[in-house]
Amino acid sequence: MDILDTLRKLLLVLRGNWILRGCVPPFSDVRVDGKVLLHNRKNLTFGKKFRILAAHVPVEIGASPYSTVTIGDNVFINSGTSIGSLIGITIGNNVAIGNYVLIMDADFHNPLDHRLPGAKAPIVIEDNVWIGSRATVLKGVTIGCGSVVASGAVVTKNVPPNVMVAGVPAKIIKQLGHAESMGP
Repeated sequence: MDILDTLRKLLLVLRGNWILRGCVPPFSDVRVDGKVLLHNRKNLTFGKKFRILAAHVPVEIGASPYSTVTIGDNVFINSGTSIGSLIGITIGNNVAIGNYVLIMDADFHNPLDHRLPGAKAPIVIEDNVWIGSRATVLKGVTIGCGSVVASGAVVTKNVPPNVMVAGVPAKIIKQLGHAESMGP
């Protein structure tokens, strides 16, 4: 690795520590390339080796004053992803999240009367999960360890471990073997 690569990585780590200040321990190995919008940062927690690539479109991560967003170690989030929480979102270790993914634990308003609050339920994304671009993960869902969510899928129900889901709504299309589900 030449000196320019080393300096670029150092710059990304310094930038990541500044942008995620208060959400990560000081001098963490987190990297941020691009714009990140954080809402209610005191309720956001990020693990080690957390990476965001938002060079084209900002990444947005927000929690209400009564919720938390907890993201584990070695997690990668790509451009345009939006994570919004009113009750709680937990993302495990070694998770890869593609471009323009939407993760919401609430409806944010009642579909019949927009003045009323919507339904909400926590989301859990377990370790070694891959979520493809433009997928949507909705309230109350648990995605099992080692699973893959295909691009464009809308996850409305729990996903068992080591499967691939696709479609609207997402359905199991394949059982994954150990080598296929190891994650990033």
